[in-house]
Amino acid sequence: MKRIILIGYMGAGKTTVGKVLAKKLGMPFYDLDWYIETRMRKKVPEIFAEKGEEGFRKIEHNMLHEVAEFENVVISCGGGTPCFYDNMDYMNSASDVVYLKATPEILYAHLQMGKGIRPLLVGKSKEELLSFITEQLKYREQFYMKANHIIDISLMDSEEMVNMAADKIIQITNQEQLNNNQTVRNEKMDH
Repeated sequence: MKRIILIGYMGAGKTTVGKVLAKKLGMPFYDLDWYIETRMRKKVPEIFAEKGEEGFRKIEHNMLHEVAEFENVVISCGGGTPCFYDNMDYMNSASDVVYLKATPEILYAHLQMGKGIRPLLVGKSKEELLSFITEQLKYREQFYMKANHIIDISLMDSEEMVNMAADKIIQITNQEQLNNNQTVRNEKMDH
């Protein structure tokens, strides 16, 4: 049984890498925001508008617990998910958590390439956006750094780069699985 949860700031490539990773592993992929939207039958910005951030974070927390119970899945979380409640500790205990770590400049470049509209970013100049990302990242990184695994990502501007990131995640999570299996075997031999 394997669960991999990808975390990181918006624009880190969690959904893009997650889809490729899930395909390579032959497992279903869930984007937590999409899962919330499907279950709530509303878009995340609508939930935010109706219930405020606190209301949204409660729903997100409950839905995280729901989706993280699925077996053999790859899940990507929103950038803020690890920063609320006990979400980070819970994710670490329920799965292999991988932090896709990137510099503010890489995140900015990825957000420029993205097709979705991000309400927090609308109307900001490049300097304002870089400053905003840098400040938020400073706060959020204390949560992100608690992940079981951290991989530094560079500009993912090609299919090859996305595949390399997915392969690296497979490598580090399989290595942990091997180490855990070895520990269990060693403990059995000791008894």
